[in-house]
Amino acid sequence: MNRFVKRYLIDAMSGMAQGLFASLLVGTIIRTLGQQLLRTGDNPVFRFLVDAGTFCCDAHVVGAAMAVGIGFSMGVHALVLFSLITVGATANILGKAGGPLAVLIIAIIAAEAGMLVSRKTKVDILVTPIVTICSGVLCAVLFAGYIGKAADWVGKLIMMTTEMHPFVMGIFVSVVVGIALTLPISSAAICAALGLTGLAGGAAVAGCCAQMVGFAVLSFKENGWGGVLSQGLGTSMLQMPNIIKNPRVWIAPIVTSAVTGPLATCLFGMTMNGAPVSSGMGTCGLVGQIGVITGWFSPSDAAVKWAVHKAEKAGMAADAVARITQDSIAVNPGVWQWAGLVLICFVLPALLCWAQGKLYRRNGWIKDGDLLLS
Repeated sequence: MNRFVKRYLIDAMSGMAQGLFASLLVGTIIRTLGQQLLRTGDNPVFRFLVDAGTFCCDAHVVGAAMAVGIGFSMGVHALVLFSLITVGATANILGKAGGPLAVLIIAIIAAEAGMLVSRKTKVDILVTPIVTICSGVLCAVLFAGYIGKAADWVGKLIMMTTEMHPFVMGIFVSVVVGIALTLPISSAAICAALGLTGLAGGAAVAGCCAQMVGFAVLSFKENGWGGVLSQGLGTSMLQMPNIIKNPRVWIAPIVTSAVTGPLATCLFGMTMNGAPVSSGMGTCGLVGQIGVITGWFSPSDAAVKWAVHKAEKAGMAADAVARITQDSIAVNPGVWQWAGLVLICFVLPALLCWAQGKLYRRNGWIKDGDLLLS
């Protein structure tokens, strides 16, 4: 069971997230930068940035990048790894809105099928790619659509429920995704698989920031500025050994996420209209904040699809729904939006965890050295 969890839920999901970073996420950033620069005047360099970002965000490219990331993290042989390019592209296309989850499941199946025959025959250069590609594409044709629909349905349910009950769901999404970020699984991959955008995506960002900034501040006494950088811009997963030793050290970040989540949804209306993978990144490389900002100016395809879904559910006329585009849902952020981003992602997590840290150290829940990074 431990091997299963590590190989398929930790390694594979982490690889999938890295594939998304190297394609969709970076592509969105590059394209948004080019689009904003083009507003200052036409320039071949700016147009190149838009084109390069658009190529990165192509569904075929994203699917292939995820599959290769999964295969690499699983340690498959070279021919299996390269064959996963076709499998990932196919699964992502056929999985549609829920493509990332389809890629995750089907790439794992194809990778394992390929490894069963890899380096076992004298014609490995033919047998391994044929087995890997045929098994993966067959699974994609048979199951990707259903997997994608299931992931899309769950994601939409979470997002719709968050908009209907922003306080309760703000707490729930923020706490759960934040916990997932600190656990040795990929919160980014979860958010990508479910396509979390909108208010739910904003709550997810809040929960992740509460964990990362929270632990960075909470452990400052033990780890200093090095700990601030490694946890605040790296990952709060570094604290897992200390959490296992003393689970009480996790209370402050979790309580903080339960506070900042509903503030993000109810008070600031903070939305994640960038790439869904950014919802599960928090302050890691400032990807969560970059996602929110790019979502303001250049909403992702996932955000547009969600806006279309809401409009259809609200009974809007077909011509009005057809006019929903990236430009139509983009916003020009004001002081309130920027203040919300800074407060939810940085200031409140730092203050709340600092205050709780003082209290918990005083009553003995946290002792000196409990948060020391090895």
